[in-house]
Amino acid sequence: MTSYKEDLVNGYWDYQRRFFPDVQRYFERPFAPDGRPPVFLKHHARLNIIVNPNATQNETRRLFDVLRGLQRHRWFGSMNSSQALAWSVLANLKTHYHLNLLAEINGDDGEPLLGKAQVSPESLVIEHKINYLGEPRPTSLDALVSGPYQVAIECKFTEAQVGACSRPRLKPWDPKYKTEFCNGSFSRQLGRKERCSLIGIRVLYWKYVPELFTWNSNIDLNSCPLHENYQLVRNILAACVRSKGTVSAEYGHVAVIYDERNPAFRTGGHCFSAFRRTQQALKVPGLLKKCCWQRIIRHLKERDVLPWLVELLRVKYGLL
Repeated sequence: MTSYKEDLVNGYWDYQRRFFPDVQRYFERPFAPDGRPPVFLKHHARLNIIVNPNATQNETRRLFDVLRGLQRHRWFGSMNSSQALAWSVLANLKTHYHLNLLAEINGDDGEPLLGKAQVSPESLVIEHKINYLGEPRPTSLDALVSGPYQVAIECKFTEAQVGACSRPRLKPWDPKYKTEFCNGSFSRQLGRKERCSLIGIRVLYWKYVPELFTWNSNIDLNSCPLHENYQLVRNILAACVRSKGTVSAEYGHVAVIYDERNPAFRTGGHCFSAFRRTQQALKVPGLLKKCCWQRIIRHLKERDVLPWLVELLRVKYGLL
């Protein structure tokens, strides 16, 4: 993992020197040999989105109109940001009317990544919130292909984990500790009646999980099935549950996009293992697919689509 990130950071600083040489103007601090990637100052963070160098004012406006008002992650300004990478690819494909190319790409299983979803600029919603799972903070999908059949898109880059449940990380001084702390097992704890603390605050995950997964929710388990793969499960529910509370494997699936160089996504890596455990527990395995960024970008290159985007993704991220 260290070598992987070091190579990325070195490439980022080369990109900075080439395209943003005035480091004091654009970045939080200049280069330092401490492994830190370049981080844009907050008021320059939009520069982390790749834009056609020869774009007209109207083209640039349309691109940022798509992203206007969307909630940025805490480290959006970092060149390591998976959100900035996702927006650079998806927003440009959307505004340049090339989203149909995503429907031509197969996932790692050899089947179409987006399945039977109908892809169009209108159907792709970036940073889509799901508000019917009873969560205190609604699930925000990186992107959603909406329609009768929908695909929840989860974009990863340098992450070492797919997204674990936060309840085992609660500290004794946290106000929620006494009511929501979990030791990582699926069992009644701290005097609770339910095996999952989320049920106690009316989160609906376990109402729907038995419909889609083989996990038994009626017995104690040493390790909670949602502990290490929380985000994957949540995204599957977002794809397969409707706002009126109906659930079906026929409603949609999840597509995870990742960097094939990331050791966490290689055999034996944490993300690879979490993905496989989740997929093996599904009653319908096709509900969870994955595909690397490299395959998508190579497809753009083969089709000679947005060559400036392909080149800048190569220069900035080493992706090709």
